Amino acid sequence: MQRDVMEYDVVIVGGGPAGLSTACRLKQLAEQAGQEISVCLVEKGSEVGAHILSGAVIEDRALAELFPNWKELGAPLNVPVKGDEVYFLTSAEKSVKTPNWMIPKPMHNEGNYIVSLGNVSRWLGEQAEALGVEIYPGFTAAEYIVEDGAIKGIVTGDMGVDANGEPKAEYTPGMELRAKYTVFAEGCRGHLGKRLISEFKLDEGKDPQHYGIGIKELWDIDPANHKEGLVLHGAGWPLSESGSSGGFFLYHAENNQVVVGLITDLSYSNPHVSPFDEFQRMKHHPVVKQYLENGKRVSYGARAITKGGLNCLPKMTFPGGVVVGCDAGTLNFAKIKGTHTAMKSGLVAAEELFKAIQAGRANDEVTEFTTAFEASWAWQELHRSRNFGPAMHKFGTFLGGAFNYIDQNIVPMPFTLHDTTPDYATLKPAAECEKINYPKPDGKISFAKLDSVFIGNVNHAEDQPCHLKLKDASIPLSVNLPKWDEPAQRYCPAGVYEIVETAEGEKRFQINSQNCVHCKTCDIKDPSQNITWVTPEGAGGPNYPNM
Repeated sequence: MQRDVMEYDVVIVGGGPAGLSTACRLKQLAEQAGQEISVCLVEKGSEVGAHILSGAVIEDRALAELFPNWKELGAPLNVPVKGDEVYFLTSAEKSVKTPNWMIPKPMHNEGNYIVSLGNVSRWLGEQAEALGVEIYPGFTAAEYIVEDGAIKGIVTGDMGVDANGEPKAEYTPGMELRAKYTVFAEGCRGHLGKRLISEFKLDEGKDPQHYGIGIKELWDIDPANHKEGLVLHGAGWPLSESGSSGGFFLYHAENNQVVVGLITDLSYSNPHVSPFDEFQRMKHHPVVKQYLENGKRVSYGARAITKGGLNCLPKMTFPGGVVVGCDAGTLNFAKIKGTHTAMKSGLVAAEELFKAIQAGRANDEVTEFTTAFEASWAWQELHRSRNFGPAMHKFGTFLGGAFNYIDQNIVPMPFTLHDTTPDYATLKPAAECEKINYPKPDGKISFAKLDSVFIGNVNHAEDQPCHLKLKDASIPLSVNLPKWDEPAQRYCPAGVYEIVETAEGEKRFQINSQNCVHCKTCDIKDPSQNITWVTPEGAGGPNYPNM
């Protein structure tokens, strides 16, 4: 197949904070040096920001390094945090509010901002375009180009292919975007980043990466219940009932809106757990419900979170490129924040790649990035919090919380804890675990999956190849169903996977790929590691407003 070829100095995959920060800094450095540099960024969403989902409370530290005058430029950081509350939910009705002095220092949010990270990304996209970055939304990075052992760019996805893989009338082949260096900034569990880490053995000597699934809703609430700038976090019920861990958040944004969500660690062991249903019942707790009553749900979404921290952080460079942000795993889970560290990894990448291009280099390994990143405040922050996740996994919410309070507030521990069990390997057989009877949604505070997917504005082109690939189509029924009651039915927050019984009484594993919100949970949690998420046709998936 003859493909169009375009050549750039740098190609960036992903229009989130890390990728856009890399693009902006490259152009800034070129301008300062009086040098031309061509930068192209591809984004699989219909627009920059369409697939971005995060809490989000962010620090402006990296943003201020990139754009010291961000306020004058109109960055949408409009709601400074005015109050922090942390709760432990002891039952469906009761809770304990944590005294301020007992909260680990990283969880304090003074000086931070409640934002829509989608809107922050949209704004960063505008800055990037103003600096001369070529941005192509609606284009997927389907493959990377490897030649002579080095990455030399990407191939964008073909458009107009039917479900059988045959070209339709409107078929358009993907393009080769070749570059001196390629930056992978796809976000958590990027499908190319995952392969690069494996192919170049970037995770050698590291703990296996750990993940959570974050499920979030945006609400318009009664102005009488709104407290702009208030940040709530909490743990305990309902996850504690099923032996799971994680925590909830509720942030009071502008315009009488709140965002509410639940992060469920994907290290849970009971295959009957449904993170979606845990979230729906969590909203009925009085601590949360008091704000949502008489409100209206506006949007819904879900996204996996790379939360392993420093112990799981792979080597980030390889011949011809670098992997940055949540594609690598730079989130600081002790802070429940990753935007500032993701952006910083992008800034460091831009600075080192620009030096290499200035020196006439191309497609080699920019090892200087590792030295520079390890000298940065982002790496120091991750090192300081390296024990947070392993402590919670090893010791549970109470003892893990006590350990982290001492480690973060009093005396830093002189040793490093490790968690070496991958999240997919933690499930126990269904027969050994208690079934969970989740309450039916009431349509006011709690809702059904498919109703939720509808307001996530999820859309995929009709008649295209399924982007959820099974290595062995027999495994869901022959292995996963008898052993784990096929947990894909429950860990997916969008109703993509179903066990369907035919009229003849036979069972069939059905994939409703049109529902997919691109959270990647199936790629992470499937106990047989039989599901691989790849990019669907460009612009497919959710279209998140204000998320």
